Amino acid sequence: MERSLLLLTSLCHLETIIDINLINPQVLYWLSGLTCTDENFIIKSGAQRAASSEGIALIAPDTSPRGLNVEGEADSYDFGVGAGFYLNATQEKWKNWRMYDYVVKELPELLKENFPQLDTTCASISGHSMGGHGALTIYLKNLDKYKTASAFAPIVNPINCPWGQKAFSNYLGGNKADWEEYDATCLISKFHDLSASILIDQGTDDKFLHDQLLPNKFQEACEKVNAPLLLRLQPGYDHSYFFIATFIDDHISHHAQALKL
Repeated sequence: MERSLLLLTSLCHLETIIDINLINPQVLYWLSGLTCTDENFIIKSGAQRAASSEGIALIAPDTSPRGLNVEGEADSYDFGVGAGFYLNATQEKWKNWRMYDYVVKELPELLKENFPQLDTTCASISGHSMGGHGALTIYLKNLDKYKTASAFAPIVNPINCPWGQKAFSNYLGGNKADWEEYDATCLISKFHDLSASILIDQGTDDKFLHDQLLPNKFQEACEKVNAPLLLRLQPGYDHSYFFIATFIDDHISHHAQALKL
């Protein structure tokens, strides 16, 4: 039996896939959606082959803290455990929900310590649904750290959808200005010189399209500031991982091109 080209390591609810034959592979962070763990993308997406051929290591963190036993943390699928929304909570009860800092600050340091072969200075970021929201907002707030961003069916305007309003009101309180700091549609208006186009794939049969995801709002905001966006509406596709598996190679290629510049 041939030796596997992939090294799979689980560390602190983190899944990392690295081609062991690569030298200094570059990093692509993947942020998953509501109810997901660090395993969903690695098991279901089929991204490993394309990532290996492009010299990219896939980094997939968990979607929230776990095991803290905060009252109410598991009462619903769209808030609490599995629903960190990649922000830093400001409300005392949820003070440990700081997934923004985990992804942007702690995770790169963790990778440096445990995977020194990775080139953590050259990274990109992608995600699905809530994770697409996280990828876009983290990218827009840290253009010096990420070469580009992409997303599948992202929540691009959370201040105007039920998922976002529920999460933000509980994690951040009632100040709507604080909400806007984690809303890609609000953030894009501040940027006029993105170095790479943002790629978004959205299925037209996604049941969350019109009330939760609102890609047209983000597209309109990008057009106002001439921000480069490739929004692809994919006929017949829904919100599932079959959708992601179909187009993930395009996203890997998108990031590979940006990382090599």
